[in-house]
Amino acid sequence: MALFAAWGEGVPALGQSAAPADPSASPGTEGGPSPVQPTTVQAEPPHEDKRIFGVLPNNRTTEDSIPFHPITAKQKITIAFKDSFDWPVFPTAGAFAALYQIENQNPSFGQGMAGYAKRLATAYGDQMIGNMMTEGFVPGIFHQDPRYFRSGTGSKLHRTLHAIVAIEVARMDSGRRTFNFSEWGGNSIAVAISNAYYPDTRDWHDNLQRLFVACGTDAFSNVLKEFWPDVKRKFKKHHDEEPLLSTGVR
Repeated sequence: MALFAAWGEGVPALGQSAAPADPSASPGTEGGPSPVQPTTVQAEPPHEDKRIFGVLPNNRTTEDSIPFHPITAKQKITIAFKDSFDWPVFPTAGAFAALYQIENQNPSFGQGMAGYAKRLATAYGDQMIGNMMTEGFVPGIFHQDPRYFRSGTGSKLHRTLHAIVAIEVARMDSGRRTFNFSEWGGNSIAVAISNAYYPDTRDWHDNLQRLFVACGTDAFSNVLKEFWPDVKRKFKKHHDEEPLLSTGVR
């Protein structure tokens, strides 16, 4: 009703013509122009950085406060492609490969540079296949939204739980919330495929471990996405305050 009332103030009634404004008349007097109504400017939706700390890919984060709009299957595949082939994926795979080398996982790979190269290739394969399945193919086929909807409000505990629970609960393209089968189903498919290139770790215990590592990594990634704008603001505030402190300005 308030919207119609505001609209009616600035638009003449049907069958009436607007009287020309008299510049000499003051506002509020008979025959004078109506006082100018303040215009409410709608805030632009917050811009999401495409990289966390300027490095980690952040292609599938959006704000929970923005009205929900579904994305197409093509957009889902594009997000998965960007997350799978962006350059930071390779040093991340290198870090996992180094850890697996230290733990001597899949002993048949051996040690030395040859063993590390095999672990690097398989670690990258885990990430690439997992991303394509959880963010692209499974959500596209079953109409589930793979994006992370950042809360941005509430206590730190509430926001942390919101980020972690996101690997359990997701939205369908209709907006309805349901079990995140893209996360668990997509990673399960990726783990099943990985049995083709992990000759020493093919039993149910090893597969379950890889599944939990993949989903746990995604949960940690959600936490980073949730708090990165806050961290960035603190960095910017500290950077802006440094010149003032150096000149003695308070």
